[in-house]
Amino acid sequence: MSPPHSPPSSPPEREAAQDPMQDTLGAAPTSSVAHLELKARLLMLFMLLLVCGSALYVLYARGAFEQTQRLVLMAEDSEGVVVGMDLTFSGFPIGRVRNIELAEDGKARILVDVAAKDAHWLRTSSVFTLVKGLVGGPNIRAYTGLLNDPPLPEGAVRTVLQGDASAEIPKVIAAAKDLIENLNSLTGSSGSVGSSLANLQVLTGRLNGPGGVLTVLLGSESEARKFYATLDRTNSLLGRLDGIAAKADTQVFGDKGVLPETRATVMQLNAMLGEARTSLKKVDAILVDAQAVASSAKDATSDLGALRGEVEASLRKVEGLVNEINRKWPFARDAEMKLP
Repeated sequence: MSPPHSPPSSPPEREAAQDPMQDTLGAAPTSSVAHLELKARLLMLFMLLLVCGSALYVLYARGAFEQTQRLVLMAEDSEGVVVGMDLTFSGFPIGRVRNIELAEDGKARILVDVAAKDAHWLRTSSVFTLVKGLVGGPNIRAYTGLLNDPPLPEGAVRTVLQGDASAEIPKVIAAAKDLIENLNSLTGSSGSVGSSLANLQVLTGRLNGPGGVLTVLLGSESEARKFYATLDRTNSLLGRLDGIAAKADTQVFGDKGVLPETRATVMQLNAMLGEARTSLKKVDAILVDAQAVASSAKDATSDLGALRGEVEASLRKVEGLVNEINRKWPFARDAEMKLP
């Protein structure tokens, strides 16, 4: 006999049999979705913390939490000045522009926050400038000459010295235009430089001409020729004077010249003067004898006559010698020397 078959289960029983499997399969997706939502919330929280940290770091880096000191700068205008611009001292930023306001008098009030650690560089004598260059934006700079002055107080108001390099460009262009016009007027044909160049060209032509430098100095070629003629005559005259001087030298200082003969005559005159001196000594001796011996006056008188004759002869010789010297050498005042 065949074993008995169990009757087929009814649909409710099969559904009940399948419920545990369905419960098991449906529980896994629900748990996974719950963990994914938690992770998403954690990620969003982390991103929020990251953004807040970055913002805080940026604020800290920009000095938002740093202790500052307020400085007010008054300028004629705030063109080019923006919030966040640095205030520099010796090239280092020590402050930052926080706000720009319009004052009641129409000037611009630039509010600058200076870091407390760098505020000691600003003194009551500090100077602030707003310089606008040709390239780039303006710069606010601080200059302190005396660091021993009192520190700049909180909320101090200072006037800014402004300088705009681009504002000088029209003046520079106008000055350059005037300079070019002056140069054109100077270098033109009717200008002073052109006239000077023309005169220089004429002068160069005269220098290269027949007369050369003398034509330029004397003014014309005819005057230069006269000067050359005068030089030739002077040279010829000097030549003749050289010849006359040579002849005079021969006649005066030669072997047979006047000077050797005069020297010999002077020697003869010295000899005659010596003879006259000897004769005078004899006269003195005779006079002494005449005074000692009065009885022989007649003899002494005769001796004196003879001696007188000798003296007179000596004097005549001397006179002749002097005349001869006067004849050979012109010692007289009215004598003239004629050169051959």
